[in-house]
Amino acid sequence: MAERHEDRVGQTNRPEPPLGQLTVRDVLREDAVLAGQPEILVGDDALTVPVRWVHASDSADVARLLVGGELILTTASAWPTEPEALEAFIEGLVEARTAGVVIELGTHYRYVPSIVQRTARRLGLALVALHREIKFVTVTEAVHRRVISAHTAALRSRDEVRERFTALALRGSPADFVVQQLATTLNCGIVLENLAHEVIVADGPLGDEQKLFTDWEPRSRALHRAAGQSEEVAVDDGWLIVPVEARGHRWGHIVALPGPGHRAGRYNVVQQAAVALAIGRLVDAERDEWAAIGRRRLLDGLLTGRFSGLGGVGARLSAAGMPVDGRLIGLVVSGVPVNDERADTAARALGGRALTGSAPRGVAQPAATILVGLKAGAEFGDDRALAFVRAITDAPDRALVSVGRLTEGVDGAMQSLQEAIDLAHSARLTGIGPQIRRSEQRPLMRLVTSLRDDHRLLEHGERMLAPLIDYDLTRQGDLLDVLEAMLQHPSNRTAAATASHLSRSVFYQRITLIEELLGVNLDDGEIQTALHIALLVRRRARR
Repeated sequence: MAERHEDRVGQTNRPEPPLGQLTVRDVLREDAVLAGQPEILVGDDALTVPVRWVHASDSADVARLLVGGELILTTASAWPTEPEALEAFIEGLVEARTAGVVIELGTHYRYVPSIVQRTARRLGLALVALHREIKFVTVTEAVHRRVISAHTAALRSRDEVRERFTALALRGSPADFVVQQLATTLNCGIVLENLAHEVIVADGPLGDEQKLFTDWEPRSRALHRAAGQSEEVAVDDGWLIVPVEARGHRWGHIVALPGPGHRAGRYNVVQQAAVALAIGRLVDAERDEWAAIGRRRLLDGLLTGRFSGLGGVGARLSAAGMPVDGRLIGLVVSGVPVNDERADTAARALGGRALTGSAPRGVAQPAATILVGLKAGAEFGDDRALAFVRAITDAPDRALVSVGRLTEGVDGAMQSLQEAIDLAHSARLTGIGPQIRRSEQRPLMRLVTSLRDDHRLLEHGERMLAPLIDYDLTRQGDLLDVLEAMLQHPSNRTAAATASHLSRSVFYQRITLIEELLGVNLDDGEIQTALHIALLVRRRARR
């Protein structure tokens, strides 16, 4: 005989019952049942099976009248008498997906036959014996009242969920916001993946991200194989997968990680979110909104530290299709708008992938931060960099490209990105672009970036510049800007004055005041280096 439907693992299950639906255990706690002194003969997991209805029947042919989820109340007076027939009768109840059987002793049985108990235990069917007579109608009324109440609450909750996600769709909410709202509604981790099983967006309580996203693609494919051609799959550890599709087109899937139940039913909630996402894809048919949002959120999260550790970052990048076992380099392209899709296409032409993030604060707009992943041993010289920039923007002659070092590993990638961002704050376009600026050309900036978390560096910057900071704050002065211009043009005071937008005479007055406040000689090379580092630290800390 086949296993109970509810116990099958790795196959498509019916959507789980709404939160609040009664189980066999709940029914046994009813006063009307407790009055019969119930004895649980087969329990454990069988008691968690949902009860759709209570049905009182002594018929030996009751199985063909059931639709599934019924709890049978019986005296067993018309049950078969032969052991083989009794075994077949219990198997028939299981095949009909009966929730459980409650037998009242005394009318027909003084005890439940062993063959009934063995068969029920083998098939996982809840079996309870009542030692005192009860009114079945009282149990039926009490349970049906609660069943109807639960269904009413579930319908109300489903309406609320449908209205919420319909509103998101009508407002044109982006995919990442829809996923965030779904994660909040279900209070569990949510992953949106495309048809290539690449993670687009992940939100909510994800747990150990390194464990979750490591080998995401093969794991996801295995779950889909378990689902076959079905619409959704619920697997034994609580995962739920629902397709995002409309008008015969499927764009990907929502994966809901294990979490608490929901009154509307977890599947119903995820399905409403899938509809909202599908509508969004139909509206934005001309562009791949998912890819753009996913790459941007991922890189922005990387730069703002929204990951628990480097292992989680690496696993998340791999799950999004970014190679992390090769070489990685960070870029900031400023002065021109960057097309996210074209950036990834251009990186693919180099044998890699690209993630595009938001513009760093303080950098000339428009701008974008880009992480490029290449194969092991690959190079990213000026020729490749220029070709890459020309491929991702329609106005390359206005582009200024700040490039971090070519590194390996996630930690190196973060360092390269930060170098590119720091470089972009001080780089200026001179003439016709695209122009390349590399962190190797700014050794002090690279030093400051590499020591960004060292409190001694911050102390150095504060100690060196404190008099100038106080002066500028109290008098709305510009001494810090003048000092920066002088250090950028240490051998050409005329150029420094021009960069400060001051006349030469006023510029020299400012320099004299700076020397007096700091008590230093600005012609001293070591002092210039120390002040340059302090300024780099301050500019970066303020950002």
